[in-house]
Amino acid sequence: MSDIERVAPVPQALQKDPAPALLFEMMRSFVTLAHTLNLSHAVAELASTRQTVRRHIQQLEEAMGAPLFTIENRRYSLTKAGVEALPEARDIIDRGKLWLDGKTRHADGMLRLSHEEPNGWCFHQQQQPLSLIWDGGSAMLQAVLQAWSLSRGELESEAFRAMRPYVLVYRDSPNGWICTEVGEKSFYTQWWGWTNARSSIGRPIKLFPGGPEFENMLNYPFREVEATCGVRLDEVVTEIPREEGGAPVPLAYKRLLMAGRYPDKSFALIAAVDRSTSVNIVGVDDSFLREMPLDAKVTFAG
Repeated sequence: MSDIERVAPVPQALQKDPAPALLFEMMRSFVTLAHTLNLSHAVAELASTRQTVRRHIQQLEEAMGAPLFTIENRRYSLTKAGVEALPEARDIIDRGKLWLDGKTRHADGMLRLSHEEPNGWCFHQQQQPLSLIWDGGSAMLQAVLQAWSLSRGELESEAFRAMRPYVLVYRDSPNGWICTEVGEKSFYTQWWGWTNARSSIGRPIKLFPGGPEFENMLNYPFREVEATCGVRLDEVVTEIPREEGGAPVPLAYKRLLMAGRYPDKSFALIAAVDRSTSVNIVGVDDSFLREMPLDAKVTFAG
């Protein structure tokens, strides 16, 4: 048999026309125009030309087989197809930037995010299997997961009432994820103190320590739980001050995200956090555990 005959056949899915070479730029034009709804503003923000942006949108619409915008008196509006396509396009662009900078990779099939600033600040996050909760994990996280299951995600359910003091709750908004509730016994409160923790209510994630980069890295796991209406466990290693304007302090914790519902049935993202007793992030050692303040822990009687 010749070398040519030994070559495996190309899968049918790969025989189709490849994605356009300028797909990323086309998506940037779409997302920017969707944000501004003004061609001149989009062109200025992209440092592009009107002809290029129009061509990108036309190419996307032809490839997707549906119009993304309607235009009336030179005013742009998203169509139903445009509204449906926009969230994923934003996520792809955000993740693409992180991937290009080497900040996002998969380890053992789980998404890992890493970011380090020139000043030494870092943020490492890796998804973990849910079984880690039961295998010698946090008693508080175990109890929260059980309560979430019994409550069917209803925040006001009696089954979840005892765990409300240990969690944070977020609501999606046009400005990003907004913190709407901070439990007085939560790890976040133990870290910041009750007065400072409560000041986070109503604050978008992008205004938390870490800024927009922090928001971009949190956005994907938050969106995944929102889309699946399920649960997700991540481990995070970072440095965060314990007071406004203070020096960053090493911090390692496990975060359980759960899909919940407010009384009006709108989506609520529930987050329960407890300090790590071991580090399970590829490329990160356990020095953060040794350097963490001893009083940064959740007191949970069960």
